[in-house]
Amino acid sequence: MGGLQEIGKNITVFEYGQDIIVVDCGIAFPADDMLGIDLVIPDFSYLVNNKKRIRAVVVTHGHEDHIGSLPYLLRDIQCPIYATRLTLGLLDIKFKEHRLDKVETICVEAGQTVKIGGFSVEFIAVTHSIADSVGLAIKTPTATVVHTGDFKIDHTPVNGEHIDLQRFAELGKAGVDLFLCDSTNVEVPGYTMSERSVGAIFDQIFDNCANNRILVATFSSNIHRIQQIINSAVKHKRKVAVIGRSMVNTVGIAQELGYLTVPKRVMIEPSEINNFQDNQITIITTGSQGETMSALSRMALSGHKQVAIKPGDKVIISASSIPGNERAIGKVVDELFKKGADVVYEDLMNVHVSGHAKREELKIMHSLVKPKHFMPVHGEYRHLKMHKELAVEMGMNKENCFVMGLGEVLEVSKQSAKLNGNVQSGQIFVDGLGVGDVGNIVLRDRRHLSQDGLIVVVVTYEAATGEMLSGPDIISRGFVYVRESEELIDEAREIVKKSFYKCERENKYDWLRIKNAIRDELRDYMWNKTKRSPMILPVIVEI
Repeated sequence: MGGLQEIGKNITVFEYGQDIIVVDCGIAFPADDMLGIDLVIPDFSYLVNNKKRIRAVVVTHGHEDHIGSLPYLLRDIQCPIYATRLTLGLLDIKFKEHRLDKVETICVEAGQTVKIGGFSVEFIAVTHSIADSVGLAIKTPTATVVHTGDFKIDHTPVNGEHIDLQRFAELGKAGVDLFLCDSTNVEVPGYTMSERSVGAIFDQIFDNCANNRILVATFSSNIHRIQQIINSAVKHKRKVAVIGRSMVNTVGIAQELGYLTVPKRVMIEPSEINNFQDNQITIITTGSQGETMSALSRMALSGHKQVAIKPGDKVIISASSIPGNERAIGKVVDELFKKGADVVYEDLMNVHVSGHAKREELKIMHSLVKPKHFMPVHGEYRHLKMHKELAVEMGMNKENCFVMGLGEVLEVSKQSAKLNGNVQSGQIFVDGLGVGDVGNIVLRDRRHLSQDGLIVVVVTYEAATGEMLSGPDIISRGFVYVRESEELIDEAREIVKKSFYKCERENKYDWLRIKNAIRDELRDYMWNKTKRSPMILPVIVEI
């Protein structure tokens, strides 16, 4: 129901008999043409209609594209949440923000198996760019499904907790009827670098920046990355300040749960930064994606209350750009350079590594699991298609590989797998506090307004006689500046008058017909004069 032929809002529904479990429930970030939209969440209609059958939501890890929509789902559905300790800590913050205080949460660990309705769900340790990530083995009497979640094969993980390849191999030997596997980096050859390699780059940068402040922007959820920044700061006798709401929340939870190791008297409050020399300070901040209101963006635009960028600051953007964010990130980098900062980002140094498996790692996983059937997940269409081709290269029959779309149902047994219909799915837009009240028609109007502007035409007429009493008044917003386009506006008024009197001659006193006639005539005139099509709103006042 999400995460197929798209990046983000991952959600998969498993059904056996009368039982349903939901795996992950994430958000997607809005595309450039989704004007004013804050978040995109899955369409939960099918789940709401079947809420009595839902036994649990099982979460693989704590990234927004896997947990961000849970508060919206739980407004309509009550069921327990199974997740690992760090993931539950991050979810707890979300639940408090959404004022959800009666959510049942069950903490699980890698290696543990739980019974949920007719399902047996085993949690398998995997390495990813956030701690406490797990894959799943979901078993019923009918079939065994293995779901990798997001993963890479990191042989030198920062926290020393390796991916459990042995367990994947054991499951493969016992027989796996369906394999769901992360497809994000299937286009990229080779192996993903270890997260630990970034730590060596940080040490090198810190070594070469003996006299200036260091600011690092990264994803707040990347605990391993934050740990390595702190390690480099401690090694170079620097204090660490954390800035940005999500960063402060995540670091606080990670410290509380023991996922971050920070020596005493290393962490300082942002208000204490000016009490130390520049070469004694490291700042960890949000804003690696150029988000408008993020801490780094506000620093770049001189709008942050506690930190001002100054010449000589070393700014490290330790993240890759999410597709669509490149322009925003570029703008922030330009502003930082203008203020005299020395900016380091992925194109210049290896200050970021992916959390997703590349082709050779995917081949290893396929060779271990040896599935009867395969369904690539977590990727756009090209990723899913290329992952299917990789599986065929590994010896699978292409008839047993399924590139699925949102809402499509795959029926699996020990003997076969086949498509079996569709359920309602799609995307719901979140705009401020509104959920689902902005649809495609509203977005179309917003795009129209943003591109061509608006003209409002106001006419007052007497219903009994059809006589125009006042107007037409023409108001332009985002189309032309009225004072500098008087000739165009005067001609537009004449067009409106002619259109109105034409309706009068034809005895069309219905205000809807008058509005349509004015809109059509004025639209044609404006296109001929300007080659633009502003939104035209006739306002007919009947007296």
